[in-house]
Amino acid sequence: MLSSLVATFRTPDLRKKIVFVLGILVLYRFGATLPSPGVDFRAINDCVDAAARGDSAQIYSLINMFSGGALLQLSVFAIGIMPYITASIIVQLLTVVIPRFEQLRKEGQSGQAKMTQYTRYLTVALALLQSTGIVALAASGSLFPTSGAEGCDPQAIVRSDGIMELSLMVLVMTAGATLVMWFGELITERGVGNGMSLLIFAGIAARLPAEGRTILQTRGGLVFGLVCLAVLIILLAVVFIEQGQRRVPVQYAKRMVGRKMYGGSSTYIPIKVNTAGVIPVIFASSLLYIPQLIISITQGSADVSGWQLWIQDNLVNPGSWVHIAVYFLLIIFFTYFYVAVTFNPEERADDMKRYGGFIPGIRPGKPTADYLSFVLSRITLPGSLYLGIIAILPNLFLEIGNSSSVANLPFGGTALLIMVAVGLDTLKQINSQLMQRKYEGFLK
Repeated sequence: MLSSLVATFRTPDLRKKIVFVLGILVLYRFGATLPSPGVDFRAINDCVDAAARGDSAQIYSLINMFSGGALLQLSVFAIGIMPYITASIIVQLLTVVIPRFEQLRKEGQSGQAKMTQYTRYLTVALALLQSTGIVALAASGSLFPTSGAEGCDPQAIVRSDGIMELSLMVLVMTAGATLVMWFGELITERGVGNGMSLLIFAGIAARLPAEGRTILQTRGGLVFGLVCLAVLIILLAVVFIEQGQRRVPVQYAKRMVGRKMYGGSSTYIPIKVNTAGVIPVIFASSLLYIPQLIISITQGSADVSGWQLWIQDNLVNPGSWVHIAVYFLLIIFFTYFYVAVTFNPEERADDMKRYGGFIPGIRPGKPTADYLSFVLSRITLPGSLYLGIIAILPNLFLEIGNSSSVANLPFGGTALLIMVAVGLDTLKQINSQLMQRKYEGFLK
């Protein structure tokens, strides 16, 4: 491991790529701590501290986690990478609905460039929409649910509620989201690893020291040690399952092209246990924020009806068993849905048949597609259960520990999945570049 690290920095072009990535990440974290114009930095920090001490759930906790805490601080990069992620998911799903997008996807590099352009336009529109909503909540004093906490005055966060001042805040946050998107594309083009994933990784990793210090100060050293031990066990399990895959063998027949013989090779189709990645968790979390938004909109009424109390106690409360069960079932549903959208067995079978490939013991064409569908459905089940269990671990801890603050459990669920997946993918890319130069890689 140490020799591989030394070899990485001894290679000039690889060293430049890593230094470039680190420089972009430093700029990203600087923008995440730089407050937007018109925001009272001291007041926003008081409310953030009060929210961390309180037990109320954050409506925008997922976006705040992806931005590394920049959202609730109303910084320049408050919206972060979330608009680009949402736009990418929408464009990818539209390829199934819109034939034009399906045609662009099959055109290769030129079609992919056109879809990337559509994704950028949609990112700017979503960033404008999200920044407008965040600024409106901040101006009305509804951004923080801990409004009655000591030291938090939500009305003092925004110094002026004039239309020009609020428009300037929206413009700055939208420009910040566009700049973050550019940072991610620069890392992907000139650095190592996927740029968007590394920005999310940096945002999540930036919160870990502060959250760990909070656990140590509030719960003591024994609980902190047990949390670290649980994190290590979960980390090993996540790495083991993320590396797991089903290899479907594929044999290519020999064929004569001109005077040369092609084919006759053996390969395989790798089908990962977690084919969907972390996308189902994001979808399920987004749907579960809808009841929270309904409560936040209707909580100003004088009379609280029975259905509002039921939603508050069962769907909004992250420690409720109803919330945990609905969250778990939504993750399983979206895992199957996303895998069905992204992996087309009929298309894979047609490509294999076109190039003379076949699965040993399976006839080409429809039997191959049926076999791939069978294997995919069988391996998606443990993958969906794995995603659901990892995602609801913080909620189970809340229920067992009689707490309702999910902010003090940053080491489980979506954060851990993203950090492990991004770390493994980046190490694989560095490893492949080292192997090209005949060095021994990180992964043996």
